[in-house]
Amino acid sequence: MKDITVEVIGVDPPCKRCQATLKNVEEAASALKASGFDIRVSKLNMVSKDVIAKYGVVVSPSLAVNGVVRIVGKVPDIKEVERILRAAIK
Repeated sequence: MKDITVEVIGVDPPCKRCQATLKNVEEAASALKASGFDIRVSKLNMVSKDVIAKYGVVVSPSLAVNGVVRIVGKVPDIKEVERILRAAIK
């Protein structure tokens, strides 16, 4: 079993695009969790010095999976998030 860490990187308080991204990620993650995968979802503030140092993203929303930025500046739909998460599982 592979653990997957998903981080939604955006502004705080979250804008509508960041909220939509987080919602889609949570829905995709819960669908995969039902299949037995361990997926942890968290929200990071992109203006944090630590987040900037780690990821270097300056456009929200962004999405990182297992420490690798996969999406920058767009709201992914649930199917796209599922594809990214399934690829991380392999």
